[in-house]
Amino acid sequence: MKAILLRQHGGVDGFFLEEVKEPNVERGHVIIKVEATSVNPVDCKIRRGALPIGPVLPGVLHGDLAGTITEIGPDVHGFQVGDEVYGCVGGFGGLAGVLSEYISADCRLLAKKPKNLAMTEAAALPLVGITAWNALIDRANISEGQKILVHAAAGGVGHIALQLAKAKGLEVHATASSEEKMTVGLRLGADRVFNYKNENPKDYVRRETDGVGYDVVFDTVGGDCLDASFEAARINGLVVSIAARSTHDLTPVHLKSLTLHVVFMLLPIIRNQNRESHGLILSKISGLVESQKMIPLIHQNIFDFEEVGKAHHCLESGQAIGKVVLSSSW
Repeated sequence: MKAILLRQHGGVDGFFLEEVKEPNVERGHVIIKVEATSVNPVDCKIRRGALPIGPVLPGVLHGDLAGTITEIGPDVHGFQVGDEVYGCVGGFGGLAGVLSEYISADCRLLAKKPKNLAMTEAAALPLVGITAWNALIDRANISEGQKILVHAAAGGVGHIALQLAKAKGLEVHATASSEEKMTVGLRLGADRVFNYKNENPKDYVRRETDGVGYDVVFDTVGGDCLDASFEAARINGLVVSIAARSTHDLTPVHLKSLTLHVVFMLLPIIRNQNRESHGLILSKISGLVESQKMIPLIHQNIFDFEEVGKAHHCLESGQAIGKVVLSSSW
């Protein structure tokens, strides 16, 4: 079968189209005809060699997929040949990624694709959807009536998180870096969106919460954004971050008696622990999508698998609005 292999870490010139052996079906796994994938920041970091959690090189990258089951292994329940599925299934922890014609995937990491989404749309959801769910449902335990601040309204995780929070009955405020991205946030359901380049947390906390702060703050960016999240949270509030690989002064956390959670969505895949949680979350996300309470935001240019280098450049440019998606023509 055809596959895109990364031969060496670094730039996108390390990607090459190759012919490789088709996967064999294993116990608890299914074979999927891969029809679409999306680029996540972690994929770019693995390509550059900045995160040592990818496959042994030469190897296949990317975790998100949407496709059709072509073969079922022993001990697989709830799926059958012909099912359209989606999930984040490889590209990490030594597992082969999805930039190939077919892949053998652990069925616990999969769910049936939302019926009202195209393959390219569904492929944008798994990693960011599970991450948002882990942060807001599993860790923050958000509840109706709370006021939440989501950073990066038009970001991959941010745009899903604000819709998830809205679906759960919260008042949702968000930040963005441009007028265009602010408009996107409002269109997706945010009650208020602020340009973080034009005002600091003290300004919008004073204006929007009478200086009290937010019940929950979701940091999807890291760095200075995590410090801004501490400042925006109320006393006894809760901050969730998905980008905490940095050094911070925790004095604000102490002075406000904040709760800080850090989410690393890939652990069940990498460590082969609690993988079934991913499939269950994706099934719930499918329900939200099919009830029109959530929709993925897709960048206007959809790339072919053989244009993976261009897709990585697009994401790394910072100019893409929405998930960068690739569709297979194989």
